[in-house]
Amino acid sequence: MNKDWVLFHLKEALEEIENTIKDIKKDLEYEYGDYSVAMAHLYHHINTAWNSRDYSEEEAEESSKNKFSEWRQFPTDIDMSC
Repeated sequence: MNKDWVLFHLKEALEEIENTIKDIKKDLEYEYGDYSVAMAHLYHHINTAWNSRDYSEEEAEESSKNKFSEWRQFPTDIDMSC
């Protein structure tokens, strides 16, 4: 597992969660559009952390546009019934 890569994306996801909570609390004008953008950013990082976890540092850094799109999709190899 590429721990540095995973940690980068999990930290980015955490930052997005914290910012979203802060924004919802303070911004009376916060709407679905803002929320949608924030959640897309959050899922991008969470999904990438999972889907690209086994790529080397070099492979992750040199990822193609196709890999970028593939990695950000919801994982298909997680059992969500737990």
